Amino acid sequence: MGNYLGVFASEDGRLYKPPVSRQGLAKLLRANAHHGAIPKFKRNLLLREFIPSPGCSVATMGRAGLDFVVFGEAYLYRKPNMLGQILELEHLPAINMRVKVDGGYVMLLPDGKEMEFDRDEIEHVMDYDVEQDIYGVPDYLGGMQALLLNEAATLFRRRYYANGAHAGYVFYTNDPNLTEKDEENLREQISGSKGVGNFRSLFLNIPGGAEKAVQIIPVGDFQAKDELEKVKNITRNDVIAAWRMNPALAGIIPENSAGFGDIEKIDRVYTSNEIRPICQLFNQVNDSLRQDRRISWKEQKEPVDSTTSST
Repeated sequence: MGNYLGVFASEDGRLYKPPVSRQGLAKLLRANAHHGAIPKFKRNLLLREFIPSPGCSVATMGRAGLDFVVFGEAYLYRKPNMLGQILELEHLPAINMRVKVDGGYVMLLPDGKEMEFDRDEIEHVMDYDVEQDIYGVPDYLGGMQALLLNEAATLFRRRYYANGAHAGYVFYTNDPNLTEKDEENLREQISGSKGVGNFRSLFLNIPGGAEKAVQIIPVGDFQAKDELEKVKNITRNDVIAAWRMNPALAGIIPENSAGFGDIEKIDRVYTSNEIRPICQLFNQVNDSLRQDRRISWKEQKEPVDSTTSST
């Protein structure tokens, strides 16, 4: 998923393949607490500014907004009346949508089936990508390596504790009187109690071996020098930066007594700089909707100057 090579046609030459795996992006939402929560938080901020209309309900905009945040694009079906006027928009899941090489769109269905749409039946809202203009691409891809490292650190620690707070060991004996049957029994016991994940234990018998004939050189001291917190904090900050999310809005506990500052001001500035531009991109749906069914957004409130007093 990290190798960005552009957009190419499928093997049969009918559809363009998305530049990034849609299924991969969806699965990664469960890999990290912040990466999974931020998209819906941004969707909620978008809905807070949204004024529903007969042509686009809150549910439709909520689904389309989440698709846009996660995949960098959203698809809406233009439902016409008998006169050809577009009265309502219906959400189509972006994870299943593909662009046809000869124009139009296809929605992938279960059992290998497809549903085709003409170009003028679909409203395609996308965040422009400088390398191609067929599919939208999310902005957070630069933080994927940090996200995967964060997940790997958490999984390692879970396996470590599930394994009895150790990463395997060498069972060393040097008794020349140990019979082969005893050795086999020990091997079976150790093998039956091997740890989860990548952790393994080893039995080693050297008859007549000298003391310290085998030594264990630890890879890391898990008790005295715990790197988990450092890795988690660094990768968390990278994930938040990739999402362009303010720490105060990301559910992070401040490390100083001063906190993050005025949360209302932070929310207002973030909404103005991050959410309002997304609202403007979705305004393109009004070009197809009948005038009495167009969407709108709440007016942006000007900040109150607390230093100015009324007379």
